[in-house]
Amino acid sequence: MVSEVKGASMKFKSYEKTVPELLGILKLQRELKKYDKIVLKPFLSGQLQESTPREFVENVLKFVLENKNPVAEVFIAEGADGENTQELFEVLGYDKLAERYDISLVDLNKTETQTVQNMEFLKFDEIYYPKLLLESFVISLPKLAPHPETGMIASLSNMLGAFSAEHYKGFFSRGKSKIRKWPIKYSVHDIIKCKLPNFSIIDGAEQSVILAGLPLEIDKQGAKLLGKEWKEISYLRLIDESLAEKKEKKEEMSYV
Repeated sequence: MVSEVKGASMKFKSYEKTVPELLGILKLQRELKKYDKIVLKPFLSGQLQESTPREFVENVLKFVLENKNPVAEVFIAEGADGENTQELFEVLGYDKLAERYDISLVDLNKTETQTVQNMEFLKFDEIYYPKLLLESFVISLPKLAPHPETGMIASLSNMLGAFSAEHYKGFFSRGKSKIRKWPIKYSVHDIIKCKLPNFSIIDGAEQSVILAGLPLEIDKQGAKLLGKEWKEISYLRLIDESLAEKKEKKEEMSYV
């Protein structure tokens, strides 16, 4: 399914109605059954209005639990930047959600990491990446919104939460200052090169729509909803150019 369909959008009626209907149309249930670990990755911020609403995540979670294979474990994971992730879980009601559905919350700032090296990294020599994400079907769940640093909060920029504060926090800072030695687009690019989220569902309720599908394509659509040309979003342009270059090299090698 994920390789065949880039994505779709649906007019927002309610989380309870729109989320399962859209995911059913995209046949996400077929993909979910292939995995033994599934991670829902919301965006949580001290700016609470930017955070992914609990109600949105709950309806994605219900769909996942109803359609996963019987032995699969489901997690909600985030690594807040400059904030205590556990406190945000509590303030935003994610702790009650996890208790109600008997799943685990994971603080990506503190979880076990694995060293990833990739010749396609543009700035990092290596990245300490959460082992859980490497082993799981990862669904990025941002709330669509403009953002002063990344241009927009969406599927791919949401994965900055995978940088562990344990490794990337500055000595005199609560924030992940070590990912800001250069423009943030490079950190988004390199963390995505560790692992691209398998799927994305964007809460665009404020724009009267829910989006779901392949992260890069869905982010491009999200930019349009915000009144932006996607090429104006620096991390989207960089990642798109990187993928195009990789595809071109692969085609050249096949031709030779």
